[in-house]
Amino acid sequence: MSGGVSGAPPRVLCRLEEIADGQAKGFDLGDDAIFVVRAGRQVYAYRNACPHTGGPLDWDDEGFMSDSGEHILCQTHGALFRIDTGACLAGPCLGDCLATVAVALDGHDQVVLTQVKGVEVPAT
Repeated sequence: MSGGVSGAPPRVLCRLEEIADGQAKGFDLGDDAIFVVRAGRQVYAYRNACPHTGGPLDWDDEGFMSDSGEHILCQTHGALFRIDTGACLAGPCLGDCLATVAVALDGHDQVVLTQVKGVEVPAT
């Protein structure tokens, strides 16, 4: 896992247990919004922006996941995305991908943000 700017540790977003398996949690980073999806002990993070409209995927209270928990869902028009790659499988943005954000699990089961917009993120 890489460190942040000037060797600072990555920014902690939450503990793994705060995201139910097969679910996602959103985070406001000030000038950016992201969400993290949990699949067992794996975590995947994406910008909260649909490649079709640029709008947030979770515009209502239903969250980021399909009813089955097998796919990421854009609430605006029903596009489905793979959890592990962010690739669109169905909907108007078929073939496009969600923008990935680098996260990892640290040795304390914390989800840490390691990069966003190609720039390493310092701890806060």
